[in-house]
Amino acid sequence: MSGDLGELYQEIILEHSKAPRNFRKPETANRQAEGYNPLCGDRCTVYVDLDGDAIKEIGFQGSGCAISRASASMMTQMVKGKSKAEATKLFEQFHNLVTGKAQAVQASDLGKMAVFGGVSKFPARVKCATLAWHTLQSALEDKHETVSTE
Repeated sequence: MSGDLGELYQEIILEHSKAPRNFRKPETANRQAEGYNPLCGDRCTVYVDLDGDAIKEIGFQGSGCAISRASASMMTQMVKGKSKAEATKLFEQFHNLVTGKAQAVQASDLGKMAVFGGVSKFPARVKCATLAWHTLQSALEDKHETVSTE
């Protein structure tokens, strides 16, 4: 990755961390799940308004490192309006990206989420980047136990 591109990616992650999108509990939320990353101390609650099979509204609250908060922020933007199956497919693609298993086509399918491709070089940070995604899956499956990355 070139220096300019790396700086742009870092800028996007920092911007979403400082001013996360959908950092709230939507009034219409009918599903929620909590996630915790004991390694980093990240905590995240994901709230979803699931209308049939569609994610009508989504939000999150919590605290964590820049990667965790930015990932949650960008995830909420990406999955709003998607079906549960589409959100699950995006999670699989994102997980493959951050663990270094992504194909070029998959990375391009992720749009701005591709900025997290560099996380694969830092295995401890993979859990930070995927916490909100694992928590979203738990909310969509209506599970009630806290998601842990350990």
